[in-house]
Amino acid sequence: MQPFHLAFPVTDLEATRHLFCDILECPTGREDSRWIDFNFFGHQITAHLVEADPNGPPTNPVDGEDVPASHFGIILEWNAWHTLRDRLINAGIHFLIEPQIRFAGQIGEQATLFFKDSSGNALEFKAFKDPAMIFARD
Repeated sequence: MQPFHLAFPVTDLEATRHLFCDILECPTGREDSRWIDFNFFGHQITAHLVEADPNGPPTNPVDGEDVPASHFGIILEWNAWHTLRDRLINAGIHFLIEPQIRFAGQIGEQATLFFKDSSGNALEFKAFKDPAMIFARD
């Protein structure tokens, strides 16, 4: 699989560096005074410094939760997701949507959690016990 690239806005580069490097353990790549590249589980994401957006992102109801319509993340291996969940809890991360199993007993059953970075970007980390369920349909 080829790595994807995603650029996203942030309002504090050092807080973003702390989250991605120290908590999520993503190394940095190239950087400038207004942007940083991160190795996000083998993919390139770039944080760009911007002014704060006072409106915030819209949400969409999914399985009883208000999911931020704009978010990004990664699908981890099942045990790696649980390890990351524990690391986030130990780091005192405030969850937007608490770690949980979504669609339990259904096609697409997954472990998921959401939190916001210091700039208000929503991140989702998920895992499937059966990777064949990632694109499965009802």
